[in-house]
Parts: sequence; structure tokens; C-alpha cells
Amino acid sequence: MLLIFPSIAAYAQEDLLESLENEISSDKPDYITNTFKATRLVHGHTVETRSPGELIFLISHRFGRVNSGLYNFFGLDESNIRFGFDYSVTGWLALGVGRSSLDKVYDGFIKLRLLRQAKGPGSLPFSVTAFGSTAVTTLKLTQDSPDFPIENKLNYVAQLLIARKFNENLSLQLMPSVVHRNYVPQFTQENTTWAVGVGGRYKISRRAAITGEYYYRLNDTTTPGYYNSLSFGVDIETGGHVFQIVISNSRPMIEKGFIAETTGSWANNDVHLGFNISRVFFLKKSAIPSGSDW
Repeated sequence: MLLIFPSIAAYAQEDLLESLENEISSDKPDYITNTFKATRLVHGHTVETRSPGELIFLISHRFGRVNSGLYNFFGLDESNIRFGFDYSVTGWLALGVGRSSLDKVYDGFIKLRLLRQAKGPGSLPFSVTAFGSTAVTTLKLTQDSPDFPIENKLNYVAQLLIARKFNENLSLQLMPSVVHRNYVPQFTQENTTWAVGVGGRYKISRRAAITGEYYYRLNDTTTPGYYNSLSFGVDIETGGHVFQIVISNSRPMIEKGFIAETTGSWANNDVHLGFNISRVFFLKKSAIPSGSDW
């Protein structure tokens, strides 16, 4: 009897504690993670922000038009590049800066993660992230031309990124966007462009996925030579790197460019090959994933 009763009491206590823990945990939402693997879909941003202390070094290349022929080696003789750094201050706040060789543009952005998709109590069927950026164009019209005032060089972008992870393989995102350029080169162009983007990611293996995005301009559509941006990518994850092969009718790699200034047409085979490479660095020990060998 003395041996049996303590074991029964201990079992009952453990069962009670387990029930209490399950009851407490059931009161908290179960947040959905990894809606997208990277902070970029193809050109544009995803709802993702990284863990506090994570720094992403992003290198983006876009080559010339494929239909330029063998003499230009199908666009590979030309290259535009953007270097960028994205830093997660907290799990819901990220900041970034970058420099593009095309038009010699410097840009900076801020991302605020407002809502997260979750199951259980307080569940939410989608995630929402706000995005805002400012860019300054430093390219001169000619080498000897007078420089523009700084206010004419500024451009602004605001987006609301709304995404849902449907299962382990499929995630979709909606991107209502507005682009404002203080200066436009043609009088027929509007300074403010409203657009809505749609995009998605489909996982085809443990380390590979197909991505795509399309931006439809709601206004500023009367100027000839400008088109809606349509892009596709193949993501390959290799440890701390994510390598993405890109094909797109857009050459610019920041929002004000590919949303409002895409000059290539898929119908005319005005498409560009390219790639993105992102490398993650952990500036805080707490940001290193548990069980990793970083």
C-alpha cells in the first residue's frame, strides 16, 4: 500500500499538470510560420520579416533583353545590379537600404508586420505587412547637363502585403500599391501610379520552389512603351543562401521601377534573365536557429 499510493498520487499530479498546460497553451494562437521562404517574392517583398538580429545581404542581377540576339549573347553582355542590406530590428520591424546601377538609384525601406496568420483562439486567416520606401535617382541626363534639384529626384512607394499560407506547398499574396515620382520624363505620364499585385509560391521539393508575381497598373496606362510587370522565379535553398533564377519583362529591381517603369513586353519577347542571391548573417546570438551549426 505504501508503495502503490505515492505512485498513484504522482501520476495524478502529472496528469493534472499536463491538462493545465494544454489548457493554457490552447488559449494562445498557433501562428503560421514560413508563409514564404524569403523576404522577396521575385522583385517585390513578401510579408516575411526575419528574427531580431538577422542581417540579409542581397545581390540582384538583371541582364539585357533575351531577344537582343547572339551579338549581345541574348542579353548576357549587359548587366544591372543591386546590392542591398535588410536588417530585422525586431520580429515585426525590418529596415533596409540598397543601391542599383540602373539609373544610379539609392533606396531605403521599412517593413512593419501588422498581423500574422494563426490557428486556434484569436485565429486569423491571413498575414498583413506594411511596406514603405523612398528612393533617390542620381543619374544625370548627360555628363554635362545641369543637375536636378534633390526634390525632383525623390520617389516614394507604399504597399500593403496580404498573404495566406494554404498548406505546406502553396502560399499566395495580394499587394495593393501606390508609387509617387516627383519627376516623370514624359508629360503624358502621371506622377502617381496606383497598382495591385498578385503573387505566389509553390514548393516543389524540400529545398526548391516556383514563384511568380504580376502587377496591374490601375492608372497611368496611356503612355506608350510601358507595360505591366510579370515575373517568374525558381528558388533553390542551400543552407544560409537562397538562390533564385529570374525571368521577367522588368529590368528595374525596386518598386518604383518595376511597378511604374517596366518597358519590356512579353508579347515581343522583351524579357530579361537574372538572379537573386541572399545570404543571412546573425548579428545576435539569440537569432541563431537552435540546433544549427552556425
